[in-house]
Amino acid sequence: MVKHAVEANFDGLVGPTHNYAGLSWGNVASKSNESAVSNPKEAALQGLAKMKALADRGFVQGILPPHERPHIPTLRGLGFEGSDQKILEDAAKQCPTILAAVSSASTMWTANAATVSPSADTKDRRVHFTPANLSAKFHRSIEHVVTGRALKSIFADDAYFAHHPALPSVSHFGDEGAANHTRLCGGYGEPGVELFVYGQVAFNEQAPAPKKFPARQTLEASQAIARLHGLSDAHAVFAQQNPEAIDAGVFHNDVIAVGNGNTLFYHDMAFLDEQKVLDDIRARLKGTELQAVKVSSAEVPIQDAVASYLFNSQLLNTPDGMMLAVPGECREVKSVSNYLDQLVQSGGPITAVEVFDVKQSMRNGGGPACLRLRVVLNDDELKAMHQGVLLTDALYERLTAWVNAHYRDQLTREDLADPMLLDEVRKALDELTGILGLGSIYDFQL
Repeated sequence: MVKHAVEANFDGLVGPTHNYAGLSWGNVASKSNESAVSNPKEAALQGLAKMKALADRGFVQGILPPHERPHIPTLRGLGFEGSDQKILEDAAKQCPTILAAVSSASTMWTANAATVSPSADTKDRRVHFTPANLSAKFHRSIEHVVTGRALKSIFADDAYFAHHPALPSVSHFGDEGAANHTRLCGGYGEPGVELFVYGQVAFNEQAPAPKKFPARQTLEASQAIARLHGLSDAHAVFAQQNPEAIDAGVFHNDVIAVGNGNTLFYHDMAFLDEQKVLDDIRARLKGTELQAVKVSSAEVPIQDAVASYLFNSQLLNTPDGMMLAVPGECREVKSVSNYLDQLVQSGGPITAVEVFDVKQSMRNGGGPACLRLRVVLNDDELKAMHQGVLLTDALYERLTAWVNAHYRDQLTREDLADPMLLDEVRKALDELTGILGLGSIYDFQL
């Protein structure tokens, strides 16, 4: 029986150590803004404003908390000893790049937090979660433990929710979560097709692969998650990302394609074998017709798509059709702005474009789609999850006050060694878990 369901968006709350360390090779925006001065307070407020705007329009909007940074347990595991202050001092002197890595606020990009399969697709009819190992980047590879704790706290009822540990943290099973995964369906509560996009086949050195930048998602990782989640062949399609796109700066599939409902919005350089991908989806998408909205390189060159993050947008259902929630940069790139005007007038499934200011995140390489993890929940599952993380007017006001009380207006790489910053972060996060009702999820709380 098909149940009514909604797609909830769980955005990552930007953390107090948001900074521009340029840690992500292959992410053009991240590297180009290396060493710039960041504004953590502005970043967090921009993220909250986007959440509030969507919640006000009736979308179910949840929050995932930032992680403890700098992460002292990781530094201890790398041989730094003594008090927290001494560890920070020694790391700053000996390995400032490592200190920057364990201080990253990259957990804001919850599209990488996990892969989620709705109960309508899974064998046991539960919602399945697998935190991403993010093994391609050291600063992100340390996230999955606390991400898993947070997800288990929010989705605790094992009658409805199933949680898996991250895949082995090796390159053969490199997994970047929902940034390389999208779901296509009729209604959200109907059985759908989960599209897993990978960059390379790890166990086949002869298979096509990018030459300049690394492929962060492997076929083997995507297949493993599909098995863990109990997805049959009828619910899964595996598609290889175009290696040329990866080398152009498309480090995740959500930088060049986004799907929602029966609509796939994508660039003509997105997939290695575009026609096969579309045929495979159509063969499995029962009872509804796939709406494939392709953007050609003539309309939007790949460089403009990357610079504007046109495809790193949220595609959302509204009563009047689908709305594309884009970053402000899309109106600053001429080809993209012109295309968006034509798109709305085309008579296709995307009928509106709305601009969001997420500049602080964009400068580090993450647009609106990076900031959210999509979780499809039927009415029973929505009721069974922890309600304290769902955004309301009251929670928005409380979180805005919390950010204003605890976040700095400026942060540089040099500030990461300040022991006062660590104290500020721990005090803020301890208060936040109380506000959200999550219990003890951080190492310093255990």
